[in-house]
Amino acid sequence: MSTNKTYTVPTYAAFGWLTFSTFLAVFGPLLPVESFRTIHGDFLDAKPFTAGHWFGVDSNGYDIFSGIINGARLSLFVAFITVGIGGFIGSLLGITAAYYRGRYDSIVNTAFNVVLAVPNLVLALALVAVLATNVDINEAVPTWRRLATLMISLTVVIIPILGRIARASALTWSGREFVVAARSMGMRDRHIIWRHIVPNVLPVLIAVGFLAVGVVIIAEASLSLLGVGIPDGASWGGMIARGRNDLEYNPHALYFPIIALALTVISTNHLGDVLRGRLDRREARL
Repeated sequence: MSTNKTYTVPTYAAFGWLTFSTFLAVFGPLLPVESFRTIHGDFLDAKPFTAGHWFGVDSNGYDIFSGIINGARLSLFVAFITVGIGGFIGSLLGITAAYYRGRYDSIVNTAFNVVLAVPNLVLALALVAVLATNVDINEAVPTWRRLATLMISLTVVIIPILGRIARASALTWSGREFVVAARSMGMRDRHIIWRHIVPNVLPVLIAVGFLAVGVVIIAEASLSLLGVGIPDGASWGGMIARGRNDLEYNPHALYFPIIALALTVISTNHLGDVLRGRLDRREARL
């Protein structure tokens, strides 16, 4: 009983923050707040709680509160879409490899190991640097191309991570009695995978997916700090990159996006841990 009480408040707090962040991401454009690109020349370096600027203004004249709302939309969009697509492709490869085994399993597992052998941030940085650059250095790369390249790069990073987890989980379920019985009754392989293996693997992927969302948000912020992420301060990472030179004289330009990013990552990690703990207890009873 004490364990459940211990995790109740943090879990509700994590769920509440993610719900609030998602609300800002979805309904942010409808809120009575000026665009994050609006320059407030008369309020440069304004401190928090300045009239009309709750979180203050950075040294470039951008309202930080507007930036936080817009950053929630882009940061969460990149994270959830990347994890969703990467999780789908990775789980498809991992589950089918675990079920069919043989040469196909060896090829898929080797491909996962090769990608995982390269540090995640280095791999994403290399892909973004190659795909999101122009031959003419004087020609700016469109924002949509930078965003699409960033999402593709992070998806490539996520595929082997979730694919390995899906494969390991599918291996434990593919040898269970009900799967063997379904095979002996002549049920087709795709029906066995869809009806008996996927429903048991999916909860594990959802739990790890929350952890992966935090990884992607941090990776996007890191790439922005390196100058190859989402430009113009459009995401939380972009805001941190834009305000990194203001730490001494205007630190709140960094503190607010860092706090928003940190709370989101902590919340996703906590919910992932809670779900994983419940799944471990569920599998122990089976």
